[in-house]
Amino acid sequence: MSETILDTYVRLHPQSAALYEESLRVFPSGVTHDVRYVTPFPIFVERAEAAHKYDVDGNELVDFVMGHGALFMGHAHPDVTAAIVEQAKKGTHFGANHRLELAWGRRVKELVPCAEEVRFTSSGTEATLMAIRLARAHTGRDRLLKFDHHFHGWHDAVVGSREPEAENPESAGVPSATMSNTVSIPQGDIDAVEERLATGEFATLILEPTGAGWGSLPLDPAFLSALRTATTRHNTVLIFDEVVTGFRVSPGGTQARYGVTPDLTTLAKILAGGMPGGAVCGRGDVISMIEFRDSPWNARKRVQHPGTFNANPVSAAAGDAMLAMVAT
Repeated sequence: MSETILDTYVRLHPQSAALYEESLRVFPSGVTHDVRYVTPFPIFVERAEAAHKYDVDGNELVDFVMGHGALFMGHAHPDVTAAIVEQAKKGTHFGANHRLELAWGRRVKELVPCAEEVRFTSSGTEATLMAIRLARAHTGRDRLLKFDHHFHGWHDAVVGSREPEAENPESAGVPSATMSNTVSIPQGDIDAVEERLATGEFATLILEPTGAGWGSLPLDPAFLSALRTATTRHNTVLIFDEVVTGFRVSPGGTQARYGVTPDLTTLAKILAGGMPGGAVCGRGDVISMIEFRDSPWNARKRVQHPGTFNANPVSAAAGDAMLAMVAT
């Protein structure tokens, strides 16, 4: 009997199998990210360079995913690596303002059309969470409109993808009261969007601007223009989640390629050059909800945004180096 694909996999990866057995005693299901859970066991990687990974058993693998989409120039790009090493020697985390965050923020402003102001976060999930909160504070409304199967991270507001009223969240542990403020509808139907926005209840519409599943269910650019018109008409904040598409579809993302400018944009992945990092950028009057002003404003209207690793200097170094390459 010939060897099956599964048999070959097991034969080629004995050390990965052994490490997975150890991981099962440390992590739930032996993994630290949902998509890394595979059967019979995942591969454990030792190092990576350019388009290749090398696992603990010495196998060389072609990487088509590139760090969940974060590595635009491949693994261990020399410019990014040099920037990380140089900064790490000076300090990995200051807990203070620094020059690199300013340079990094300027890169975002230069590249992304909507970016009047920028606020850094530690991940794409944090970026979408903050963008939604800013939209709610700016409009004084609670409800969120999204499209089925569009991914915006794992926080409570965005894990539902079913009609009506997102009553069936994709994760346990999400309160029904939270999900009652999230409505998810099929993408591509502008009449359905208009019907909901006309109620005046929605703070924001958030979407992946190339369509669901990293663009595997693509959207017509004309639909983006229609969304821009509809959200403007109903004073609803339009958020482009460009965590995946930012700096990839074009140096300025989907909005630059198709000429449709949202109110807010969320960024991560390429933004930080393969290091942890995210950002919200967009209209100054919306981002400014984070600003410190007088005491009544700070106590009642200001959107709080702490974050230990916001604009971490090592991430900023990697991100600045990456965006310098993107810009050219």
